[in-house]
Amino acid sequence: MTATAGRLAAEYFPTDLASILDRVERIDPVRYAQSRNFIDGAVTRLSPYISRGVISTKYVLARTLERGYEPRRIEKFIQELAWREYYQRTWQVKGDEIDRDLRFRQQGVENNAVPRAITEAATGIDAVDTAISELYATGYMHNHARMYTAAIACNFGRSHWREPARWMFYHLLDGDWASNAISWQWVAGAASSKKYYANQENINRYCHTRQSGTFLDVNYDEFEEMPVPEVLRPTSLTELETKLPEPTELTLAADRPTLIYNSYNLDPAWKSGMEVNRVLLLEPSHFRRYPVSPKVIEFILALAGNIPDIQVFVGEFDELAAKLSGPIIYKEHPLNRHYRGTAEDRDWMFSVAGYFPSFFGFWKKCERELAGAQLSLGF
Repeated sequence: MTATAGRLAAEYFPTDLASILDRVERIDPVRYAQSRNFIDGAVTRLSPYISRGVISTKYVLARTLERGYEPRRIEKFIQELAWREYYQRTWQVKGDEIDRDLRFRQQGVENNAVPRAITEAATGIDAVDTAISELYATGYMHNHARMYTAAIACNFGRSHWREPARWMFYHLLDGDWASNAISWQWVAGAASSKKYYANQENINRYCHTRQSGTFLDVNYDEFEEMPVPEVLRPTSLTELETKLPEPTELTLAADRPTLIYNSYNLDPAWKSGMEVNRVLLLEPSHFRRYPVSPKVIEFILALAGNIPDIQVFVGEFDELAAKLSGPIIYKEHPLNRHYRGTAEDRDWMFSVAGYFPSFFGFWKKCERELAGAQLSLGF
């Protein structure tokens, strides 16, 4: 990562706990609902901290309600938090099935690679190319820009969703494979009954551009029959590799339990004050399957710095377990089903679990819980 990219990432996403918690306190959920679809809208920029388990959706909601916002007034904000739980609950049930077309076979696929115009930020759609360049520099892309990028790759470039999704995941500080994979499938029509399209007029509106004459500057009814634009025809398989830190020796207290942290559980409040060994486990096998950029690894290690006395172990779970004599404790996650020990639940905002083909079936049950919470809070 270049010095400039590192500085921009730090400006967008500080890693010290005080700054992260302050960001939670500064959420404006009303403005968020009104403007979140615009590229300069009042988004929270909390997704990297939620995805990495530094804070939870439950914590964010609780702090927002404690600031005096009534649930019914900020329902859109709560609903967007619930999307994260929906993706994770789907992953719990479906497991590796989310790596394949989940509900429908993606139609019109012509390649299993990534358009080079996407990876080179040279699609000719100014707002999208800017967003991709910012992704490389900061590790972040606005949600609407992610949808535009996915639509260009899958629905105009005719790429199967998985390789472009892996490319984007590699660069995202907030990389959550369930959210990423299922969102790409939703755009490509593999997790929803229709594909997502956006034309140049839509992009101009939400990204404040005035571009015209592009391959997207057409009416929506023309999209299905469009040939692949020439700029999207060259494709390639991106080489994605994770560079992990060099292994170091651990200093472990034999008579203490060991808490296992990982790249999706970096909660500094977890069993705070308890006398335990705290180990951040970075498994090479995990990162071979879900590779991430050097910027993401730096971000993970910096966030881990908020956890007192944490040590980093680069190796597989079985290698670590062989070094431990006391109890092993970890948080449940679809990616650590091979761990052995005591699995604790994550902090869920809602108790609704299981698989729902659509988010809104899931949300209806969440709404009932939310209504009960409103009654108990006196709203």
